[in-house]
Amino acid sequence: MLVLPLEFLLPSPDTALTWPGDLMPFQKDGVRALVNSERLLLADDMGLGKTLQAIAAVRILCARREIESALVVAPAGLLDQWRWELEKWAPELSAIIVRGPIADRAWQWEAKVHVTLVSYETLRSDFGSNKRAPVRRNVWDVVIADEAQRIKNRNAATSGALKGLQRRRSWALTGTPLENDEEELASILEFVDHTCLTSFRRYRPGIELQHRHRQLQLRRKKGDVLDDLPPKQMTKVFIPLRTRQKESYDRAEREGIVYLKSLGVQVHVQHVLELITRLKQICNADPETGHSSKLRDIRARLDQLVAQGHRALIFSQYTSATFGVAAAARYLEAFNPLTLTGDMDQSQRTSIIDRFTTTDQHKALVLSLRAGGVGLNLQAASYVFHLDRWWNPAVEHQAEDRSHRFGQTAKVNVIKYACAGTIEERIDEILKRKQDLFDQLIDDVSINLSARLSSEEIFGLFGLEPPNR
Repeated sequence: MLVLPLEFLLPSPDTALTWPGDLMPFQKDGVRALVNSERLLLADDMGLGKTLQAIAAVRILCARREIESALVVAPAGLLDQWRWELEKWAPELSAIIVRGPIADRAWQWEAKVHVTLVSYETLRSDFGSNKRAPVRRNVWDVVIADEAQRIKNRNAATSGALKGLQRRRSWALTGTPLENDEEELASILEFVDHTCLTSFRRYRPGIELQHRHRQLQLRRKKGDVLDDLPPKQMTKVFIPLRTRQKESYDRAEREGIVYLKSLGVQVHVQHVLELITRLKQICNADPETGHSSKLRDIRARLDQLVAQGHRALIFSQYTSATFGVAAAARYLEAFNPLTLTGDMDQSQRTSIIDRFTTTDQHKALVLSLRAGGVGLNLQAASYVFHLDRWWNPAVEHQAEDRSHRFGQTAKVNVIKYACAGTIEERIDEILKRKQDLFDQLIDDVSINLSARLSSEEIFGLFGLEPPNR
């Protein structure tokens, strides 16, 4: 059987595979390392595309018939994101997410697919429930542990389940393989440095661990690959609602649709826009419990970013203590955040900006989009989070440029959130279909939902027909 050379499969003008885009030079180096390694700890800084590098490597190995099965273990909130990236970057590979009731998970583990995706929690549960369970019996060609710091405690059941998987290759992806002490690194390397088909090595802090770490880790920091990075890197994150949050959302949407239908011919676009606003606010945080999948994700990312010396801006179009700036600041209080909103006078604004830019104790600045989107220089932050989307690209770009401007020494990473299976995702689909229209809009030209979307599109967000006028 003819095996195509690796360089002939990487994205390039003469590649044998069709890729949706190019990879940056350091990312191609990462793919080469993964393809050629049975054991690798890919410890690139957050935002350098570890997921993309892993997917490209799996695709190339499958194309060369060197592997047939891959298991990706990741936090539950990232599973759909992995599947979407697989569909984009490896469309010929089949994939399944193991989740749902136990009966469903049984056949999902048995499915003959290229890539199986599972959360750490589900893996722990299914691995420990039955010694003859499929997850124990399967021999995976490669197991990928995403956000591998989840197994930093070697004595936890999750860590034991991952290390007990039968596998031929072990790849760990994490920007923070060590958060508190060397024991955490030891636990991660025990997964990576498997013997035979499972993990039997036992590492302790010391010279042996440090030596093996140098042999198994590939790490690139932002400063190392600065010339390879685009000036600003944008990532969309589609994240599921938390359980109580979803209950509130579903109830509000159900009751809202009933109300819209009750209005009959008196219903107007404005009524629909009011419902959209209410649902978007619940997507930020549950008004009853305060649960927020977005803020929980931001908090987890900041845990890593702050450890790496980064600081962040968090933008919201709302200021409320329930679902806006004040809510975010309370949720992220561990990072000593500052807040900036439109109700502050100029002296207050100046004081806050001065504190954020001249001292290092405040790791985050939470701003209302309108108040913080113009007139500020905030190069101290290299990460920008959009808690909710303002459906006007010009306003969002202005906010991002508070950090991404002359004097910024680090590349700016922009992360935009939308909740999967909600109005936010539906609107995002419409906006993507209208991208050709948005390309014509620049700077201060606004996208107004009621003006830019037809009545059919607005009412169609809830499966309704616009009234005949």
